[in-house]
Amino acid sequence: MATKQYKVGIVGATGYTGVELMRLLSQHPFASVVVATSRSDAGVALADMFPSLRGHTDLCFTVPDVGALAQCDIVFFATPHNVSMKMMPELMQAGVRVVDLSADFRLRDVAVWEHWYNETHACPELLAEAVYGLPEIYRAGIEQAQLVACAGCYPTSVQLGFWPFLKQGVLQERGLIASAATGVSGAGRQAKINMLFAEANDSYSAYGASGHRHTPEIEQGLTAAAGKPMQVTFVPHLVPMIRGIQATLYGQLEDPSISNEQLQRIVEDFYSASPFVDVMPWGSHPQTRSVKGTNMCRIALHRPQGRDTLVVLSVIDNLAKGASGQAIQCMNLMLGLAEDAGLTAPALLP
Repeated sequence: MATKQYKVGIVGATGYTGVELMRLLSQHPFASVVVATSRSDAGVALADMFPSLRGHTDLCFTVPDVGALAQCDIVFFATPHNVSMKMMPELMQAGVRVVDLSADFRLRDVAVWEHWYNETHACPELLAEAVYGLPEIYRAGIEQAQLVACAGCYPTSVQLGFWPFLKQGVLQERGLIASAATGVSGAGRQAKINMLFAEANDSYSAYGASGHRHTPEIEQGLTAAAGKPMQVTFVPHLVPMIRGIQATLYGQLEDPSISNEQLQRIVEDFYSASPFVDVMPWGSHPQTRSVKGTNMCRIALHRPQGRDTLVVLSVIDNLAKGASGQAIQCMNLMLGLAEDAGLTAPALLP
């Protein structure tokens, strides 16, 4: 059993994913945060900004410095896109192992990335080197990686639901639909009018229905699963809660004679060695609150009226399995630790 205490750095520790990393790592048996950066809040104590961390850290925010980060065993980027890619070449040259929670290295095709993010990528040569951070699919690659591009929140919930069936050729190539809803923390910790309580509460709305940045990431993963180009209609929604994603996925069965028992067996077998995917009994309705604060994804299958449409329900906590929890899961694999180290606490309830 590992006994070493690994040193961790967090770049961009003032956002929701940053403080979630701090919360989870404060209970990790083999990892301790020694550097937490913020350009705008350098010198401020983390426990002053986040009183929830009082008694768990005496760190102050510092300005990002490659020299200091290079002393860490692993560094997390909890930053918006267009930040990590500017520091990454120097960190890679210094031999630092990195888990990037931003979108900077998730897409393999630089032209696709530049189209969706409307800017020039700073280091496209590293896109091929980055391993996609969805551990249930890319576990072996993550273990050996220097740079892991942690999967996005929506793409995690959608891919985990669809992947087993596309891998087995159970679903038709056309007609995949992902309708997903998230809480307001998915928008980050910035002052935005539409995220104010008076604006978001008592309402439910779609956004990005004509095209969302997570669509190419989802399609990249589903294409890998199916072994051929795949397209999905993805529509995200905003619901008045803080944390959680509910993804409702629709696909047409290739062979309508396949039984419900066979479909259930496919997903159970696929995730039999995955500690953070809970395949529920057929016909269950998983709730986002059942995964709140955890790294768990709960999946359930339905087949309305016994026809040829498979419905997959997939729920995660967008800040945990959709971001910081999954990033720590990747870290555990990279450092040769138990995959579930520091991530075994049950969900928060109520």
